Amino acid sequence: MEDWALIRRLHLAEGESMRSIAARLGISRNTVAKAVSADGPPTYVRAPRDSGIKAVEPAIRALLVENPRMPATVLAERVGWSGSPAWFR
Repeated sequence: MEDWALIRRLHLAEGESMRSIAARLGISRNTVAKAVSADGPPTYVRAPRDSGIKAVEPAIRALLVENPRMPATVLAERVGWSGSPAWFR
């Protein structure tokens, strides 16, 4: 974010060439060109993934219908949960 702002300030406000900005900051000229042409700062977007518990959720619900007070450790064992017990709780 700071690099993006610096690149844009150097190029747009101070008129420095993209090539000299790249040399000064030790980055690629393509990176400078992308920063100058971008409308906003770069963002990281992670692709959504299904939760690991989604696969065993129907079995968990079925067991809880039979016995609503079943401890989480017993539930995890019965559905074959191999992840963290704390996360399962």
